[in-house]
Amino acid sequence: MKRNNLVFSLLLGFGLFGILTLLLSNMPDAPNDFKNEETKNLKRQKKQDNYREFVRDNYRVYAMQMPDSISFAGEKVPLDNVDVHDRLDREFHVNTYWHSQTFLFHKRSGRWFPIIQKILEAEGVPDDFKYLCLIESGLDNVVSPAGAAGFWQIMKKTGIDYQLQIDDQVDERYHLEKSTKAACQYLKIAKKKFGSWTLAAASYNMGKAGLQKRLTEQKVESYFDLHLNNETSRYVMRIIAAKYILSESEYYGFRLRNEDLYQPYDVKKVKIESTIESLAEYAAKENTNYRTLKVLNPWLRRKSLIVKPGSSYEILLPLNGSKLKERIVEDKE
Repeated sequence: MKRNNLVFSLLLGFGLFGILTLLLSNMPDAPNDFKNEETKNLKRQKKQDNYREFVRDNYRVYAMQMPDSISFAGEKVPLDNVDVHDRLDREFHVNTYWHSQTFLFHKRSGRWFPIIQKILEAEGVPDDFKYLCLIESGLDNVVSPAGAAGFWQIMKKTGIDYQLQIDDQVDERYHLEKSTKAACQYLKIAKKKFGSWTLAAASYNMGKAGLQKRLTEQKVESYFDLHLNNETSRYVMRIIAAKYILSESEYYGFRLRNEDLYQPYDVKKVKIESTIESLAEYAAKENTNYRTLKVLNPWLRRKSLIVKPGSSYEILLPLNGSKLKERIVEDKE
């Protein structure tokens, strides 16, 4: 019996020892784990420090340098006025570093500026006003929350006042040539009223009556001396910044080849003197399609075109073939 008790005690002892050994072997080595964690933290910190140093040594975001002399439509901008300088400086940086949008400005300008420039010249409006059109709409047929439409963002009443047809089938605010001529008429009247092109540009944003009220209240004669709402205060500055960023793009980090720019569409004009019941069917007969017809003529607002007796319209169609193509423009060396 004693011998059996002795054997049982030995087995029990060995069993407890084994269990204890197993438990101890599975327990974390606190000092070693702490040391390993500390090593990991140090490595992680070193990696972060190295990355910070990499960014510091390799990534560059430069402050933009404005030209020493800046003008708009032949009128000098008073950069010696710190307030004017800082407001303009803001727009140079905002529009330079708004990369995706400013790249699209560059690209679209290749397609649409040639059309706009010819009309501005013919109407006696300074070429710089093509940048007003760009700032208004981004050279896209957008509609504002207030209802202004087209490249020049013309309100319905204003468009009608300037002889644009705006009804349920035709909206000539989307007709680039006609809306550009209407904008020119507005700007020339505003220039005559206010005496400067910068004030004419400001009135395009806030209206002639609103601008005249501010001039009278504040007893000043220059746009640059006016205290205006934030939108109009920035408006002319944005136009000026866009002028220099697009016309001197290499100074602001933009590198575009001529082939990167959207080119004018290769089109022909067709005179329409009778009603078209279905524009889709008409497009098919002209060896194109409804989509192409609408892209080239966004002023057509319905699926048909009613032509009254004695009236006519000019629509654009692809010059050769059914597909919409760009006019081939050779890259300038």
